[in-house]
Amino acid sequence: MDTIFLKNEHRAGHVPMAEIHHRSKIGHKHGEGSSIDFYAYSSKLRDLNPTFKVSLSLLTLVLCIGLNNPYVSTAVIMAMAYLTIIKGGLPLSCYLSILTIPLSFILLGTFTIGIDFSTQPMGQYNLSLGFCYVFTSSEKLKTMSFLMLKAFAAISAMEMMTLSTPASEIISVIQKAHVPKLITELMNIIYRFIFILFDVNLKMRNSADSRLGFCDIKTSWYTFGKIASNILIVAFKKADAYYNAMESRCYDGELTFLEEVKNVKPIQIAKTAVFIIFLILLWKFTQ
Repeated sequence: MDTIFLKNEHRAGHVPMAEIHHRSKIGHKHGEGSSIDFYAYSSKLRDLNPTFKVSLSLLTLVLCIGLNNPYVSTAVIMAMAYLTIIKGGLPLSCYLSILTIPLSFILLGTFTIGIDFSTQPMGQYNLSLGFCYVFTSSEKLKTMSFLMLKAFAAISAMEMMTLSTPASEIISVIQKAHVPKLITELMNIIYRFIFILFDVNLKMRNSADSRLGFCDIKTSWYTFGKIASNILIVAFKKADAYYNAMESRCYDGELTFLEEVKNVKPIQIAKTAVFIIFLILLWKFTQ
């Protein structure tokens, strides 16, 4: 007998993003990734077919990288922001906050492409630091800007998917792509268990903070070590408890999830086709 996991959902309507964010009390800016799941479940794009959304995101990602055109990248960034903020209902501040971390990595990664160092003055623009020169050129800056746009557009396409599609549905789409079932089941279990440990860590940190566990550097390191060791012990205990819960529900080595049927409408396919054709034509006329 298959184990069936049901997730309660409010079918009366979508809860506003701001209210979901307030109720969860887990903000993205505090480093807790579970807020993304709250945004996905409350997105106005939640009722769209998950395979359709994943396919759109991946196709846009491939076109953005393959066409390698700054105008295409700009169009993708604007289109994905429109879908996520306007159509999905995600507040602009939350969207920008979520993109802050990947944008920082993009800036750090592309900085070395546009800026270089030398013992001799080189390039069109250079600055003496006394012991070396920092130099660059218009071509280097152009390459850096184009690469930043392309990377940011690719991330925007993936963020559209994650902010409108719950992780369980994304994993279901991966399973439909004939990825080995063992891998998708491990993805489901690990993903759910991560947030259990997040919650345990948050409670331990709050408890330690209320007892001045982070009053100075030495105490903070000692507290960090204690929390880390306790989380390891709690992880084993909770893993054993959840496995026993699965066994009591007739777990036979295979996880089966109920999925909500969401049909793809012809108008959605038509709009997607128009968008893809627009990107290709934009690339063609801006070469």
